Amino acid sequence: MARRWVRVGRSGIYLLGSLASGIATVFALPLLCVPWLARRWANRHRDRAGRLLETPLAPRPALGAPGRRASADPATPRDLLWLPVHALTGIAFGLPALLCVGNVFLATVATPLWWAFDYEDRPRLFIDVPVTGWGTALTLGPLQILLLAALAYVAFPPIARAHARICLAVLSYSTAEQLADRVEVLTRTRADVLDAHGAELRRIERDLHDGTQARLVAIAMRLAVARQALSGTPRNEEFLEELLRDAHEGAEEAMTELRDVIRTVYPPILADRGLTGALTAVTARCGVPTRLHVDDLERVPAAVEAVVYFAVAEALTNVVKHSGATEADVRVSRTGERLSAVITDNGSGGADPRQGTGLAGIRRRVLALDGTLGVDSPAGGPTTLRMELPCGW
Repeated sequence: MARRWVRVGRSGIYLLGSLASGIATVFALPLLCVPWLARRWANRHRDRAGRLLETPLAPRPALGAPGRRASADPATPRDLLWLPVHALTGIAFGLPALLCVGNVFLATVATPLWWAFDYEDRPRLFIDVPVTGWGTALTLGPLQILLLAALAYVAFPPIARAHARICLAVLSYSTAEQLADRVEVLTRTRADVLDAHGAELRRIERDLHDGTQARLVAIAMRLAVARQALSGTPRNEEFLEELLRDAHEGAEEAMTELRDVIRTVYPPILADRGLTGALTAVTARCGVPTRLHVDDLERVPAAVEAVVYFAVAEALTNVVKHSGATEADVRVSRTGERLSAVITDNGSGGADPRQGTGLAGIRRRVLALDGTLGVDSPAGGPTTLRMELPCGW
């Protein structure tokens, strides 16, 4: 019974909120026709409907996401269609709730104070029955409350669910639209991955050519000079010792640079200590105090581990460089075949994936594995970076 009344209360709040937003939509309709405002307004009501129906909803792509134009976004026509639909349905479905709640309030508050009103202004119950004395107030008032409470108990949940279903029906993709959008996203992300892969190969080649290869050439030249010095007479022991010392130091520096290059391809720490150990090392080295929470992840594919490792490392680097935060938090968990990582900080906010290369690089890595990335960073903070990756390969 208590749970049912909680559901009635949630439904009543939902209907009254729909009424208020429906009226607001009528007055702000020209402004809300701007695509990005319509998207935010529609997403807000879609989320409300999903929470009421307790239906998990996949996140809709943000308008203005990389590679997506507003005119070509398949969700834009649905957002614009939703505006008049919501204006009509929000008012139509919300008015009964307002009348019911208003009359309950009248019977609860105004009826006991009937004597304080002038005769013409006294509260009226049921079908325009004036409260003229305590007999009317103490009988018709509680009776009206009981009847309206019973009406709300019976009618509020189905009316609210009907409105929520209309909302989801208008704002949800059809199967064909979902497939077309998925193909578009995959095509774009695969192209980004190929570009990033080519850039990464060029970087590795440049690092090896300018760093490791140059040192190996210098080592070979020193060893060749030392060999000639050994075959000649007389031998200059100090000169030979200096050549061999330089060659030895050069070999150690070349090995260090080679390990750095290998670490950018696939961090050895992942193979040695696993994802939890690697993230522990990253958070320990972070310049901002960082809490790490890692659930039991079971077996995770190596590609997913690498993406999570690099994404967390890049996100914490951004926290140190740009956010001005005093603390950060990293949480990694797994639900079924989805692995999620959430990085938060208490910095100044304002992070934008469309500016700079850090978040854009994280997005490319995540989308390449058919994952999702969300960034919530209002001005003034806090900033929350949430990624989800499939890990049931």
